[in-house]
Amino acid sequence: MPNLLHLSKRNYILLGGSLLLATGLALASSIALGRSEPVTLPDSTAIHVTLNQAVASDQNRPGDHFEATVSEPIIVADKTIIPKGASVEGLVVDTRHSGRLMGRARLQLALETVTVNGKTYDIRTDAHPKIGGKHRNRNLALIGGGAGGGALIGAIAAGGEGGLIGGPIGAGAGTAAAFITGKKNVRLQPETHLTFKLVEPLTIDAKS
Repeated sequence: MPNLLHLSKRNYILLGGSLLLATGLALASSIALGRSEPVTLPDSTAIHVTLNQAVASDQNRPGDHFEATVSEPIIVADKTIIPKGASVEGLVVDTRHSGRLMGRARLQLALETVTVNGKTYDIRTDAHPKIGGKHRNRNLALIGGGAGGGALIGAIAAGGEGGLIGGPIGAGAGTAAAFITGKKNVRLQPETHLTFKLVEPLTIDAKS
């Protein structure tokens, strides 16, 4: 009887030790699965995003923020470092209105943060510039066309001398048309695709 009791106690001890060992191994395995390892993305790494909102040179000001979403995952050694769909916040660096007769619009954007696995990282990227269209050729055509039309109308109405009168009037009309319709501001709609590049390395805790 004492031998049986002794064996039973030893069996209990062995069983308890096995359970503790199994629990420890399971815990270690779960920790290993959730473990993160820092991965550094070098400068010049491209970050492709799509805008979540509109941004425009005549509506936004330097210092305004905008939201975007990573449109292509960044993968290093078969490991996804920044997944597609990661949230990004950007900054309007510079804006310039388009003039009606001259002055090209300018809209300059940069990224500030990216959120990966619930953690937000500060990032530094190049300032992505967008420049509005030129006025010169279009305005010359409008002004020149107005002058020609005015000269023609003047010639019909009053002979050759009327052409001298009608020309300046037509030129004025052409200038007015250019003034009214000449603004060429930069407007980026939601879902616009943009690409930025890191200007300094970025270290992210990527899950192993």
